Amino acid sequence: MSRPVCLFTGQWADLPLEVLARKARDMGYDGLELACWGDHFDVQRALEDDGYCKAQWAVLTAHDLGCYAISTHLVGQATCDLIDERHKSILPESIYGDGDPEGVRERAALEVMDTARAARRFFDAAPDDVRAQLAKSGRTVVNGFTGSSIWHLLYSFPPVSPERIEAGFADFAQRWKRILGAFEESDVCFALEVHPTEIAFDIVTAKRALAAIDAHPNFGFNFDPSHFGYQGVDYVGFLRELGDRVWNVHVKDVWWSDSPTPIGVFGGHTDFGTEGRFWDFRSPGRGSIDFEGVVRALNRAGYDGPLTVEWEDPEMDREHGAAEACDFTRQLDFARSNVAFDAAFSDS
Repeated sequence: MSRPVCLFTGQWADLPLEVLARKARDMGYDGLELACWGDHFDVQRALEDDGYCKAQWAVLTAHDLGCYAISTHLVGQATCDLIDERHKSILPESIYGDGDPEGVRERAALEVMDTARAARRFFDAAPDDVRAQLAKSGRTVVNGFTGSSIWHLLYSFPPVSPERIEAGFADFAQRWKRILGAFEESDVCFALEVHPTEIAFDIVTAKRALAAIDAHPNFGFNFDPSHFGYQGVDYVGFLRELGDRVWNVHVKDVWWSDSPTPIGVFGGHTDFGTEGRFWDFRSPGRGSIDFEGVVRALNRAGYDGPLTVEWEDPEMDREHGAAEACDFTRQLDFARSNVAFDAAFSDS
């Protein structure tokens, strides 16, 4: 199967790209999904410095790596969120500024729009083999978050009116239709990672978000089953229902308990890795996700993009885990058959 096996760099932004690229090559990866933080992908430099994109590709190709998507998760989170001091820790100073909520949201929106333009420049400078892979999938992708003005209303007490929830989806639509205009102009697609704290966090809210923006052709999803499983959401069902809008895939595992625990599904204000949690992220293959079912559903959906490891496991050394995850993902993948297995019976 020709799906590239990649590593998402978001959890490795403490390492220079040159160092991470060497490690990823040695682990066996085909490519990196570049995060727009650390020194991995600088949106403004990509737009202003004519040599920047070529220089980033030079680092990748020197280590026999490709790139098939970039990530704007952190800045994207601020486009719809109710901004508070927590956002200062994830946003560049140029975006957070004085912390005025609407100013932060506006600067974040402009940066995400610039990310679409920067992605166009970056992938236009890609080597021929990367461009051929992108042609197979039929699109250029930026992954990310949207944030949400209504996530804090998830548990509906005091009672929340349907009109207030609808206003949250309308707020998302108003802000993101404008952003998606820049994506359309750049011929780039945005893939929302369906995830708690976002406007879409399960099947129903993903459909509702898509409807709110009138099924904009440049809006789809980054599928990460780890964010569905512990919620009790049918992650294979997501692919059955919305597989045609899945434009990137993160391979991340999660474990959840089959019996009651002291710390429930909401996490009990505890850190990841705390004993007694109902769920925790795990290195791929070591959790509860049915990746066999995921790959079969991706095949049925016709997904041709990368399989990108997003490595998170609070109790495992990350380099050991990422190397193991690369091998797991490569062995996991297989092509859908183009013949009926019993067709030869009639040839006897």
